[in-house]
Amino acid sequence: MTSQLVRPLDQLSLGDEPGFGGKSANLGELLAAEVPVPPGFALSTAAFEAFVHEAGLSDRISRALSGLSVGNLDAIGRASQTIGEAMRRAPVPGSVRTEVAEQYAALGADDPPVAVRSSAVGEDSQDATFAGQQETYLWVRGAEHVCEAVRDCWVSLFSPPAISYRLRLGERAHTPAMGVTVQSMVDAEVSGVMFTCNPVSGDPSMVAINASWGLGLAVVGGEVTPDDYLVSKVTRELVREHVHTKDVQYVPDPSGHGAARVAVAPERQDVRCLDAPALERLVGVARKIERYFGCHQDIEWAVARDDPEGLFVVQTRPVTALAKKTETPKAESAMSLIMSTFGAGKPSDN
Repeated sequence: MTSQLVRPLDQLSLGDEPGFGGKSANLGELLAAEVPVPPGFALSTAAFEAFVHEAGLSDRISRALSGLSVGNLDAIGRASQTIGEAMRRAPVPGSVRTEVAEQYAALGADDPPVAVRSSAVGEDSQDATFAGQQETYLWVRGAEHVCEAVRDCWVSLFSPPAISYRLRLGERAHTPAMGVTVQSMVDAEVSGVMFTCNPVSGDPSMVAINASWGLGLAVVGGEVTPDDYLVSKVTRELVREHVHTKDVQYVPDPSGHGAARVAVAPERQDVRCLDAPALERLVGVARKIERYFGCHQDIEWAVARDDPEGLFVVQTRPVTALAKKTETPKAESAMSLIMSTFGAGKPSDN
């Protein structure tokens, strides 16, 4: 019998979006399309609802969020803190823990590292984007730690930016639905984002690619400006390239848990992240995903360390935020950074 709480990603499709969220549903579709995606599983909104119900949190959440209005940041912050403290004290239901442990064990022996990410309903739709509002936890090991990270994802559904965004959308702040995606980690030599159109001009004949060393945290956090490449879909010609100084990167923490910020070796800081074969592979994958979904896509990807052929897609969503850059400071700054790299930069000598 198919579980209503936890399900492998390869058993999901777009029809499961209402129950598992946009991120997980899209990843299921990518697997069906034979796009390289790290294996994993998804927790449904029913798992979140079971957590809220068994802990008796529903009324407390409703009371905390009652009467909130857009712009009342102090009240939103207090409500977020009240809800977060209550949720962190509550245990994850035993039924959810059991199924998470089973699916996690299927990913490999010796506590394989995973990424735990939010998958809110409507998160990656063409009408709205919740990018940057819920948390992501990288290099999580052990079933118990995975469950803790899942709970932290649920808590982030009530962060001040997430509450504010739902209020701006006119939604009732106390009735969101949250799924969670758990995927095997890619020890990334290079990672980045690509758009199946030019994010500034909207030119549909181009693939725009951002890339930086290591995991993508340095780019999202604004610590480095990524290299950017503009490639023709038709001819695969490199139309434009800017190489930027990338002096920090995030790698697996030596402790085995989480990610560590380290300096990039001086001789690599001003070197392009992607060679011609890597760009060719990325453009090929981008075109395949765009054809499959039938619209322009915003794609997160990673190339595995010590395996230049090991290209993985970790997320895709429709391109929506280019004309709607007012959602949250975090999402806006990340998008602005990505877009700005296509307007100016240090030309490469390559």
